[in-house]
Amino acid sequence: MTDPAPKAVHPHNAARHPQPQRVSPAEALNWLKAGWGYFIGNPGVWVAISVIFIVMLFVLGLVPLLGWAVVLIGFPVMVAGMVLGCHAQARGEPLRIEHLFAGLKVHAGNLALVGVFYLLGGLIAGFVSVVIGGGAMLTGYILGALEGLGLGLVSGVVLTSVTFSVLWVLLITALWFAAPLVVLRDTPPLDAMKLSLAACFSNFGVFVVLGVLIYVLIWVAMVPAGLGVLVLIPVLAGTVYSSYQAVFGEVPALPAPADTAPQEGTE
Repeated sequence: MTDPAPKAVHPHNAARHPQPQRVSPAEALNWLKAGWGYFIGNPGVWVAISVIFIVMLFVLGLVPLLGWAVVLIGFPVMVAGMVLGCHAQARGEPLRIEHLFAGLKVHAGNLALVGVFYLLGGLIAGFVSVVIGGGAMLTGYILGALEGLGLGLVSGVVLTSVTFSVLWVLLITALWFAAPLVVLRDTPPLDAMKLSLAACFSNFGVFVVLGVLIYVLIWVAMVPAGLGVLVLIPVLAGTVYSSYQAVFGEVPALPAPADTAPQEGTE
């Protein structure tokens, strides 16, 4: 009796679950350059998008508890909208302010689920950090002596901070490619976050370099009264889109140049 033939992978499922590619750490700078290219392609609209984005976050943040929950859940939706704006530019289409809300029209439910997982992940990270830090403090308390108690308090605070930072970085890596995968590949939310996490870790070097560069850019953006953030937001959106293209293989990383027809009389 012969073994049954292996099942063929459905092309639609393959598109929804692409395999991440490995890229050189030097690509981090190219991604940021591409992000800058998207911004200068239409700076006026991008600044308007940044202003609306910041105002929305600020207003929602004023609502106690529920406001920040809405911010975290809606964050992937707005990121997806900016990614779709970059995608439109890459195809030579005009960028519009409405692109910020385009995620509401394309897979809004799945994007919101990504936000829910993001929110739950943040809560779990905070809980685990407090438990680990509290364990260190309890050890100091059990030791009884003032030296032991003081050491327990210091080590508890340090452990809490370090644990939360590590878990938060893991959460950010799971979020990095999630929105593009959902809106451009129709990938289910949890699968998109798993793919994002795997892609970031398989390209650990480039994301370490990118993280350092973004950290520096954040401080630079804050220097002119924080006005640089209006530029940094679209640059980072373009960086997310170009890194997605490089790792998962999509359209060219820079906006498509306008077609130029040959002039008459030239050979």
